[in-house]
Amino acid sequence: MIRDAGPDDRRAIEAVTLAAYEQYASVLGPALWLAYRENIVTTLADPGPAAQLVAEASGEVVGTVLLYPAGATFDIPGREPVRLGAPEVRLLAVAPAARGAATGRALMEACIRRARDGGAATITLHTTEMMQTAMRLYERMGFERAPETDVTPAPGLLVKRYRLRLD
Repeated sequence: MIRDAGPDDRRAIEAVTLAAYEQYASVLGPALWLAYRENIVTTLADPGPAAQLVAEASGEVVGTVLLYPAGATFDIPGREPVRLGAPEVRLLAVAPAARGAATGRALMEACIRRARDGGAATITLHTTEMMQTAMRLYERMGFERAPETDVTPAPGLLVKRYRLRLD
C-alpha cells in the first residue's frame, strides 16, 4: 500500500532510507559517505514542500520517496540555487529485506500519477552509476537521460538527470 507519510513515520522513513543507501558507503568512501548521509538525514528531517510517500507492507514502512513540486528551490554548495522546472523525485528507498517485490516501481508510479494529476508535462530525477538497479527501473519506466542539468558534487561522481515526459 502506498500512502502519504505521517509524523509517526519519521523514524521508520529515516531507518529505511539509510538502510537502502548504506550499500553505497564503500563506493563513496568515508568522507563522501558521511557528507551524503548527513544530507539524507537533513533532507528527511525537513522535506519542505515535498510530498513524502511511504510503501507499507504488513503494517511496516518498507519504502519511501520524496516528490518535490515544480518551483521548489535547492541550494547546491558552490553553485547558484537551482529552481525546479518540473516535479522531481528524490531519495527513492526500499528496505533491503523488501526488495524484489516491485515496491520501488509502485512508489515511482505514485509519483508519476501525482505529477500528471497536478498538470506537469514532465517529471525528473537524479541518480548515479552506482545505483544501477534504480537506473534500470527508471529506464524501463520510460525515463530518458537529460544531461543538461547533470552535476558533479565531488571529483569523479557524476549525478545524472533523467526525465519522463507525461504529456
